[in-house]
Amino acid sequence: MRHSSLNAFLTNGAALLAKGPVALIFIEDEIEVDSTLRHHLDLGFRQVVVLMPPAFPLAADVARKVIRVDHDVKRAAGFTEVVNRVIAAAPGIWLYYCFNAEYLFFPFCESRTVGELATFHGEERREAMLTYVIDIYAGDLDRHENAVALEDANLDKSGYYALARNDPDNHNHPKERQLDFYGGLRWRYEEHIPPERRKIDRISLFRAKPGLTLRENHTFSDEEYNTYACPWHNNLTAAVVSFRTAKALKTNPGSTFDIHDFRWHNSAPFEWHSRQLLDLGLMEPGQWF
Repeated sequence: MRHSSLNAFLTNGAALLAKGPVALIFIEDEIEVDSTLRHHLDLGFRQVVVLMPPAFPLAADVARKVIRVDHDVKRAAGFTEVVNRVIAAAPGIWLYYCFNAEYLFFPFCESRTVGELATFHGEERREAMLTYVIDIYAGDLDRHENAVALEDANLDKSGYYALARNDPDNHNHPKERQLDFYGGLRWRYEEHIPPERRKIDRISLFRAKPGLTLRENHTFSDEEYNTYACPWHNNLTAAVVSFRTAKALKTNPGSTFDIHDFRWHNSAPFEWHSRQLLDLGLMEPGQWF
């Protein structure tokens, strides 16, 4: 199904937002579009909405299963405006957002669906889930100049850390149950990354409600949505495994010539399985066994 614009989708496709979880996937370029969509379809999203320029191609098997919305996120409304408009149109529905060449993993995702994940999280009285954006990158940049290669993907095994998130409205005291997380390529190549874009935490999965808005820094207007856990025990977290930073560093003229190999002594091949991310502490099963 295809809609000519975001307005057309929100006007004519409202019934498609009646049940979730719904994935909103923003396509910034033509790299790994089909694999991104297939991955999220396999996770069990009720609807996968892909926002992409009208000239970009889609594989026939993918095109039959997704809702395509003609939209250029680089020239028209940005991702925050789109997400906020969908929030307003779908109160009570679980939503997820990411970009092409990004892949959601959650504990036991090989045998459980994203719908089961959202149901359990909701039963714990949680309305949003913290996800860590884990950088992956091609091991051989001579063969893969844009740093993207599914069969040669690597990730950092260590180098991740968290800092207190200060509250400017409370004399810069730390916010309760909120942290800023860092690591991966954004940490190792921070000289090429603006400070406001160095964090790797993102509230990717959340339940829409009236008045809720997403900010440019991937946090929400409701501060409870930005917490990593409830007050009484640890909650589920997930990971968005992403080529996006590696791709940007190797295609940006200001950084590409400084980088000849993303691998270092703490690199490891990415196994494309949730168990590896759990073993590395890059997501948390909480009380979900």
